[in-house]
Amino acid sequence: MKTTCYHCGDECQPNTTITFDEKSFCCNGCKTVYEIFSSNDLTCYYDLQNSPGATPEDIKGKYDYLENEDIIEKLLEFNDATIQVVNLYIPHIHCSSCIWILENMQKLHLGIKSSQVNFPKKSVRISFAKDEISLKQTVELLSSIGYEPYISLEDYSTENKKVDRSIIYKLGVAGFAFGNVMLMSFPEYFEVNEFWLEQYKHMFRWLMFAFSLPVVFYAAQDYFISAYKGIRSKLLNIDIPIALGIIVLFVRSSAEIILDIGSGFFDSLTGLVFFLLLGKFFQQKTYSYLSFERDYKSYFPIAVTKIVGNNQEENIQIFDIQKGDRLLIRNQEIIPVDSILISKQTEIDYSFVTGEAVPIAKQSGDKLFAGGKQVAGAIEIEAMHAVEQSYLTQLWSNDVFKKDKLSSYTSITNKISKHFTVIVLSIAVLASLFWFVTDASKVLNVFTAVLIIACPCAIALAAPFTLGNMLHIFGKQKFYLKNASVIERLADVNALVFDKTGTLTTNMDTEIRYEGVQLNNEEKVQLKSTLRTSNHPLSRTIYNSFATVETIAPKMVKEHVGEGIEAVVDDTLVKVGSAPFVKNEGNHNADTSVHISMQNDYKGKFTLKNSYRKDVDTVFKAFSNYDLSVVSGDNDGEQKRLEALLPNDAKLVFNQKPEDKLKSIASLQEENKKVAMIGDGLNDAGALQQSDVGVAISEDINVFSPACDAILDAKKFQQLPAFVKASKQAIQIIHYCFIISIFYNLIGLYFAVTGQLSPVIAAILMPLSSISIVVFTTIATNFVGRKIK
Repeated sequence: MKTTCYHCGDECQPNTTITFDEKSFCCNGCKTVYEIFSSNDLTCYYDLQNSPGATPEDIKGKYDYLENEDIIEKLLEFNDATIQVVNLYIPHIHCSSCIWILENMQKLHLGIKSSQVNFPKKSVRISFAKDEISLKQTVELLSSIGYEPYISLEDYSTENKKVDRSIIYKLGVAGFAFGNVMLMSFPEYFEVNEFWLEQYKHMFRWLMFAFSLPVVFYAAQDYFISAYKGIRSKLLNIDIPIALGIIVLFVRSSAEIILDIGSGFFDSLTGLVFFLLLGKFFQQKTYSYLSFERDYKSYFPIAVTKIVGNNQEENIQIFDIQKGDRLLIRNQEIIPVDSILISKQTEIDYSFVTGEAVPIAKQSGDKLFAGGKQVAGAIEIEAMHAVEQSYLTQLWSNDVFKKDKLSSYTSITNKISKHFTVIVLSIAVLASLFWFVTDASKVLNVFTAVLIIACPCAIALAAPFTLGNMLHIFGKQKFYLKNASVIERLADVNALVFDKTGTLTTNMDTEIRYEGVQLNNEEKVQLKSTLRTSNHPLSRTIYNSFATVETIAPKMVKEHVGEGIEAVVDDTLVKVGSAPFVKNEGNHNADTSVHISMQNDYKGKFTLKNSYRKDVDTVFKAFSNYDLSVVSGDNDGEQKRLEALLPNDAKLVFNQKPEDKLKSIASLQEENKKVAMIGDGLNDAGALQQSDVGVAISEDINVFSPACDAILDAKKFQQLPAFVKASKQAIQIIHYCFIISIFYNLIGLYFAVTGQLSPVIAAILMPLSSISIVVFTTIATNFVGRKIK
């Protein structure tokens, strides 16, 4: 009886088998990995899948070059005083066990702070403390557990980026062979009895056999590899029936040529592979196009303040940043580009990049990395180069911030495909058994035709193409989604929570009135310098009203989220915010007000009359069937005005701190509601994170936050109901695609099972079904997109 290794699944040789903990291992390497997992309470790795590991290689001295600082700098994605981040390609990633163990690396070494796997790209992004574990030690740790990374410095060079053209080469080989085989097959199709054709038909058959070899062993190799990995992992993927169909066609056709009993089905074989690769190429190009659209246009609503001329400020879109530009980064804003700190000192929160929320102190002249968040007032920086959009998109797309929001739709599609594969294989076997008894000459024809015609490729394509195209359409309408799965979650939403200030209101037409002690010029400078550091919409409105007043750098700035901001300017303590925060004990009305004090001496308040966005009442009316709430951090001065805009059963809650907003959403979710939070991305980060879908409204300031799932240009606010409706229609389109695919397969299976469908016709019809799904989803989603006004 054969004994297999408990770790890697390879056969254990009798003379080298190692027994440990009542388990068999093929070598000391596998036993060592098991001991590592066992001592760190990670043996759940083996529960997810049998024998999921790989035998670790001997790497002694192999990674000594990772002690070279120049090489380290090229490999690292982020490198600061305490935290380093690296993205490594791990070829061995193949199953859920791999993902689980690689995302639990922190349990193997405390120096590793976080790790996230990108399964399609077979990569892992690791954040680690450089004082506790080096890059070399991190790589050696991965290698010791059987996940040795593939490191090539060329892969990290933006100038020499390799492009994978293998599918083009394979498509070319398959197309060339298919064309030639079809030409050689025509005489036998039409039963031409010409002397010379009859004389050389055997040569033509062997030529067709020769043309099929590179198609089977080169062009189709990805399907065999995928099918093998699926079987080895005990997973039935959609490539198994495809690979089986190719093998059956090749073996049967080769047998007919060798035994001289027919011409075989080399035309069907080469045509099948060609059309499969053509569909794969089309899919790959489409994904690449959609990904580019999202990576590039995700930045359109995000702006930054540029300092020009004599300390004048202007808002520019971040992709307009040029090397050498001076930028103003306010409190809680994201640094959009690698830069040099001009201000004396500051503190930067790099949690968006590293996952660690401990602010890092920086001094004038220090390098600041894109993605850091300013948390100590306002600073001035100098851009080192133009913005690298793909890097910021990667930050926004980092799922470490919301693993609880993972979409289930892709898994549903995969589940359908898995069951479909079982059904197809069962039908193929049963039909073959029937014809073996009835007419044995049709067995191979029927078996092959069923496998080819019933391939679930069309079902697997429905969701990604529909959602991907909708992602592109939304982007063109300035509604930027983090990924396609957000569309599905948005379609399921039945409750909406709106923030008020900066979301329902706009600072473009706000009326401002000051009541209190008249401020002299010095006090105005101190007030404006304090307001300059804040990103709150009310602060920005008041700040813009002091257009001719100069500013100076505060010595200290501290923002109290949901309450106000305090700063020391010219040795004067300035407080701006709510009445309780500035300790005003006097009477004040219920209007939206911003109070100020200096040296704890109350000065007065700015009363702002909110200007609501265009068509707010229309938006609320469109959502009348939803559970609507407005949760505001302001007082109830706007209650009557909002009640006139909202449906009768809508909820209005005021004086809410950020944690209160989060709790409001959590309470709705406890009632089994699917909640969308629409906020301004400033004080609403927690609520955006908690919600099923977090939508940040962007005006003309930098509101970038990984807590949100989508960014909506403020000018498109009135289209929000249309976007939600379009999301629901996208899901309907996917359901229609499933119905079409099943209907098509049932018809095709009928003709295949009854022996009326030849493999060559099946080979042509199968990819046409996939193409028809792609065409249908493209037409349907574009039709839905045109209806968004």
